[in-house]
Amino acid sequence: MIKVYTTPTCAYCHALMDWLDSKGIAYREVDATKHPDITSVPVTEINGERILGFDRPAIKRALKNL
Repeated sequence: MIKVYTTPTCAYCHALMDWLDSKGIAYREVDATKHPDITSVPVTEINGERILGFDRPAIKRALKNL
């Protein structure tokens, strides 16, 4: 399961979700404001690994382990 922690006004969050959509990668969007441990966005969680920001290389590496 891939989770993307976002806020409504985060441009990077929407860019990340657009990129995932363009690759056909399923994810669940999570409201970061309801998670006090998330202090900046976007955060992508893949298999328990949290990746801060729209870090395409890190996300691609984590996806290989799915």
